[in-house]
Amino acid sequence: MVTELVVFLLDELRIALRLTAVERVVRAVQVTRLPQAPEIVLGVINLQGRAIPIVDFRGRFGLARREPGISDQMIIARTQRRPVGLIADAVAGVLNVPAGAIAAAQTVIPGIRQIDGVAPLPDGLLFVHDLDKFLSIDEERELDAALAEG
Repeated sequence: MVTELVVFLLDELRIALRLTAVERVVRAVQVTRLPQAPEIVLGVINLQGRAIPIVDFRGRFGLARREPGISDQMIIARTQRRPVGLIADAVAGVLNVPAGAIAAAQTVIPGIRQIDGVAPLPDGLLFVHDLDKFLSIDEERELDAALAEG
């Protein structure tokens, strides 16, 4: 059995989402600030009539925040509660990883919350992210309120 992962880059960091959580990848577009949104939310985009909150993956991983560039891509994915978007420097594609090759993140990096697993690759590690753990309960509430007002 294999796990299909969408692999993307943030600086030199390789991160993956399970393919089942990814809706599509689009070119980066202008993000509109959303008043009252939690700090982790960069703003929203309009995608075919839907307001999609764009979350700050870079900040969550301790990377410097920067404005999206013309070559950046947005990954539109689904959590249990809502669609969200994240900005990636590049999307490397879909990787099939044997299910047993993904180690639980807690065994590799104790105390880490957002990473679901770690997969060893010939040239480094791939961090498999769990979007359902990305926003805290308080951030979810703040985002709900900001979207209702916006």
